[in-house]
Amino acid sequence: MANILIEGGTIVNEGRKTKGYILVEGERIAAIGEGVSPSILSKHFYGERIDATGKLILPGVIDDQVHFREPGLTYKANIHSESVAGVAGGVTSFMDMPNTKPPTTSLDALEHKFERAAESSVANYSFYFGATNDNVRDLSKIDPKTVCGVKLFMGSSTGNMLVDDERTLSAIFAESPTLIATHCESEPMIRAAMEKYKQQYGDRTTPAMHPLIRSAEACYRSSAHAVELADKYGSDLHVLHLSTARELSLFDVKPLTEKKITNEVCVHHLWFSDADYASKGNFIKWNPAVKSIADRDALRTGLTSGKVDVVATDHAPHTLEEKQRPYWECPSGGPLLQHSLVAMLELALQGVLSVEEVVEKMCHAPAIRFAICDRGFLREGAYADIAIVDPQSPWRVSKENILYKCGWSPFLGTTFRHRVTHTLINGRIVYCDGMVDSSFRGQALRFAR
Repeated sequence: MANILIEGGTIVNEGRKTKGYILVEGERIAAIGEGVSPSILSKHFYGERIDATGKLILPGVIDDQVHFREPGLTYKANIHSESVAGVAGGVTSFMDMPNTKPPTTSLDALEHKFERAAESSVANYSFYFGATNDNVRDLSKIDPKTVCGVKLFMGSSTGNMLVDDERTLSAIFAESPTLIATHCESEPMIRAAMEKYKQQYGDRTTPAMHPLIRSAEACYRSSAHAVELADKYGSDLHVLHLSTARELSLFDVKPLTEKKITNEVCVHHLWFSDADYASKGNFIKWNPAVKSIADRDALRTGLTSGKVDVVATDHAPHTLEEKQRPYWECPSGGPLLQHSLVAMLELALQGVLSVEEVVEKMCHAPAIRFAICDRGFLREGAYADIAIVDPQSPWRVSKENILYKCGWSPFLGTTFRHRVTHTLINGRIVYCDGMVDSSFRGQALRFAR
């Protein structure tokens, strides 16, 4: 494997911006420094050079919540197609959710996913084990060094993955050998609201009613219950996709390394609000729902106040035909992975947060929270997972440049001012100026637990 020297760019890492260089040898970073690379490198370097002048050099994005739809739903997406899209957006590692067909609720199903990823994933990967009302005994058999976490649906899901038995919930919080990641929405409240809106509006129910049916109160009540259980049992809890201002009150502001109860906010809840249903309709129908401008702005403030711990996507593709169905027939979720980094950098240009904070929430924080070995930072000895971004190269999202298998994006027509030009994974250039090396295969993530 040839060595790679990245020169001339601005390295954004661990809260600092510095002009400097990175030397990659094999899979890892061999040297990183400020200024011009040492003369011995400049004069005698025999590998490949990347001129990053005028560009940002970032750690690769680690997305802790994606749905790649494999197995069983591969007409929407698969591990290969979505990892390709992610790599084109500077994402170098992902953690995939268990609500597939069949669901990843057995050790055999979990092992099958790892085998498929080894065969087909362009990015690095891990997978959640899905908790149910019936598989608590299997939790003790999970290897916390290879499995990113246990996914717990405390709100609606496909199949039998809703866990609504209080004894089972207590057992999961007491016995899980690894991080518990929760989807929090109060199922009884949502069912009651759905019945009310079906009776009152029937087929006239619109996407704009989605945040009223899947309400802020339903989210808060369920998240509060999860935090209460984690406090009681001393659990390692990560509450996924916060969507409301009130939920932020459940979390402490202190260093991430000192927290056992943390949260994640997704790009769509930071970008869109209920004002966008008029133009976007079902294309921004997610669970939890995109809510008010006040909720969105509170989540944005949480990025800089320390209330928000991690930013991810909940990338969940559906076909265009599915998303064009009437409200009650349209599934929730949408694709975001290819555009998550440039969207967050756009928010930085708007003054919502700094570029250093984008890197903190999308790269450093997931690595810290999940205790990922040797990734998420630009450090000597770490894996060379690197995204290079041109901050002055505007481009417009179009059908022609969308790489998701589903072929659409809620950002269709949006112009972003940052462009990912290179993505390195494990020391290899896997994406360069519009071309993905789809033959490359990532590695299974390891966790220092």
